[in-house]
Amino acid sequence: MNIGDKFEVCIERFSNLGFGIAKIDGQVVFVENSCPNDRVKIRIKKVTKNYAQAAVEEVISPSEYRVQNICALQKVCGVCPLGFIDYDYQIKLKQDIVRDAMVKIGQIETPVNYPIKSPKILGYRQKFQYPVSQTKNSKRLLIGYYKPQTHEIVNIKHCTIQPEICDKFLEFIREKAPEYNITGYEEKRHSGVLRHIVIRGSEYSNRFLITLVINEKSSKLNEFAKCLYDEFEEISGVCVNYNNKKTNVILSDKTECIIGSNYIEEKLLDKKFKIGANTFFQVNPKSAENIFKYVKSEVSKLACATVLDAYAGIAAFGIVVSDCAKKIVSVEENSNSIELAKDVLEMNNINNVELYAQDTLKYLKSIKKNFDITILDPPRKGCTQEVLEETFKHTKNKIIYVSCNPATLARDLKYLKEKGCKIESIQPFDMFCHTYHVETVAVVNV
Repeated sequence: MNIGDKFEVCIERFSNLGFGIAKIDGQVVFVENSCPNDRVKIRIKKVTKNYAQAAVEEVISPSEYRVQNICALQKVCGVCPLGFIDYDYQIKLKQDIVRDAMVKIGQIETPVNYPIKSPKILGYRQKFQYPVSQTKNSKRLLIGYYKPQTHEIVNIKHCTIQPEICDKFLEFIREKAPEYNITGYEEKRHSGVLRHIVIRGSEYSNRFLITLVINEKSSKLNEFAKCLYDEFEEISGVCVNYNNKKTNVILSDKTECIIGSNYIEEKLLDKKFKIGANTFFQVNPKSAENIFKYVKSEVSKLACATVLDAYAGIAAFGIVVSDCAKKIVSVEENSNSIELAKDVLEMNNINNVELYAQDTLKYLKSIKKNFDITILDPPRKGCTQEVLEETFKHTKNKIIYVSCNPATLARDLKYLKEKGCKIESIQPFDMFCHTYHVETVAVVNV
């Protein structure tokens, strides 16, 4: 098998990274934009010792699960890799992804529940990060998403998974920014003004916070920010983030509000939250509500529980469960998030949540007290064994583990199981519709 070779194959199953899987002479081939039960003609793009990658040249016989693409740019944009697959079947595939991780990585036999669907499957995203560049000759601004595995921007005029008003924001920026001498970023030369556009939206208020990430200063930038703010009543504020480092990190720590408010308000269950430019918050608020309801129901099963809310961000879990627990300690190493959490506690008249701006492991090692329940919500890389060990030591009843990565969740649950814990339940949630990503909540009895 060589690069450029063409074959006719049947897609047998689905990988955890969103590829169809076929086999040629026993070798695994990962096929882009394919679905189980497709019969397709493929072209080999990459060959390694253990596997090959391929693109679909022609769909000979489509799977019964294929539907019309949710977007004309689905194949080239890369943001919705499952946008051509029936939504109910997407949910089944995500259940399989979580189950495979639990069995193969975690050696866990606990059944994986059927994923809870997102209440909205279009227009659901409330956070967007768009890279910006410009054409070589006309200097026209390009705003969109990178093609998969490239830094080539697909110029997005319409995106079905974001609120429609965002299309208008981006078109206005494309048209008006050049009038204020705001150029697009040229990555190879590390030059140009506008590097990214970050939009945070609120499902609750239908208001938006726009952050312009700039590589170099422009004399008319503030004037342009005010022009953008005045054009749309839906915009609560326009901020500027200064990031001139050669890095893939989008936002630096330096953000300045140019006009309007530096945050928007979101509401989950009966609690209000403030979300700033740099605040971590779930991108799909409607689906996030389902997760918070689920976690809250688990906490409420234990009367007068003391709760540790680890990797807390703006203490969202601590705040949501505050009215069914005796006391919550929320620990988050980002001091800006803790400051924002203080405002949110005051806004919601909550007085049984303590906040600590500290690394989770350092906090756990510094205390002697135990908690009835620990809520873990770590980043994709999961927890270290040290964190899991300390969590086990300081938790009396149950650990509620919220994860966006089935592989690291399975690894960490395996460790807890080996410590004698029992995996009570595994519940996936569809937070990222039309992608292979899945959020999962595992309840662990200590």
